[in-house]
Amino acid sequence: MIRRLLGLLLLLPRLAAAAAPQPAVAFTFDDLPYAAVVSDDDATLGSMTAHLVQRLRAAQVPVVGFVNEGKLYRDGEPDPARVALLRTWLDAGFELGNHTYSHPSLDQVPLEAFEADVLRGEAVTRPLTQAAGRTLRWFRHPFLHEGTTPDVRTAFARFLAEHGYRVAPVTVNSAEWVFAAAYANALAQGDADAAGHIAAAYVPYMQTAFAQAEQLALDLFGRPIPQVVVLHANQLNADHVYTLVAMLRQRGYRFVSLDDALADPVYATPPGVTGVEGESWLEGWARQAGLRPPALPPLPGLVRQWAGRAAYGAN
Repeated sequence: MIRRLLGLLLLLPRLAAAAAPQPAVAFTFDDLPYAAVVSDDDATLGSMTAHLVQRLRAAQVPVVGFVNEGKLYRDGEPDPARVALLRTWLDAGFELGNHTYSHPSLDQVPLEAFEADVLRGEAVTRPLTQAAGRTLRWFRHPFLHEGTTPDVRTAFARFLAEHGYRVAPVTVNSAEWVFAAAYANALAQGDADAAGHIAAAYVPYMQTAFAQAEQLALDLFGRPIPQVVVLHANQLNADHVYTLVAMLRQRGYRFVSLDDALADPVYATPPGVTGVEGESWLEGWARQAGLRPPALPPLPGLVRQWAGRAAYGAN
C-alpha cells in the first residue's frame, strides 16, 4: 500500500504537467514591408524579406503581416519592387492585414480622417490578397491606439465591420523595434562586434517580455492564454528569428494562426479605454482589474547607445 501511494505521489507532477494546456503564440509583423532596416534600397530589402520569410516558413510559423501602404509608393505611384516584397509574404502562404496607409494615431486624428487612411491603405493590398486567393480581413491600430472615447471606439468598430475587418490584438508588446534600430545602425557603420552583442541580448530580452505576459495572464485568468506577439520585418529578425522561435519552443510554445489564438474566449471582450497609450490587451485588462502591469524589461545600455533617438520613450 505504501509503495502504491509513493508511486502515485511521484506520478502526480507528471499528470499535472500533462493536464496543463500547452502555451500557444501567434506571430504578427507590423509596418510591412519593412521597419528599422539597414538600407531601403531594393536589393537590401529584397534579401532581408526573402531570408525572414524563408526562415519563418521553414520553422512552420503562421504569420499575419500588417501593411503600411505609404511605404510602397515612390513618386506618387506604387513601386513594383516594394509591392513584390508583399508578394513574397503571400507566396509563402502568409496573410496580409491593413495597418493603414500612413500610420496615424486614432487618438490624435479625427475619426473621418482615420477611416479615410484605412481605406487608402487597402488600395494595393486588397487586390494582392484577392489574386492570391485570400481575403483582406485583419486590421491593427497603429501605436495600438484605439481611440480615447467609447463613442470613437464604437463608431470605428462599426466601420471595420462594414468593411470586413477584424481587429488583431497584441498581448506581447516590446521594444523589439529598438533592438532592430540599434542592430541596423551597427551594421550600417560596419561594427560587426556591436551588432553581435545587440543580437545576443535580443532573445533574452524577448524571453523576459514573454515571461511577463505569461505571468500577467495567470494573474488575470488563472491559466495560460494564447499570446499574440508583434514584431517587425528587419535585418535583426531576418538574421535571428530562428533563435527567437527556438527559445519559444524551449518554453513549450506551439505556433498557431491568429484565428486559432483568438478562438480563446478571453478575446471576446476587448479592453476598454485605459488612458495609457500603446498598451497591449493584457495590460488593458490588467488595469480594468485594478492591477498595475509591469514595465517593459530595461534596454541594455549598448542597445540604447546604438539605437539613438529610437530608444527614447521605449522604457
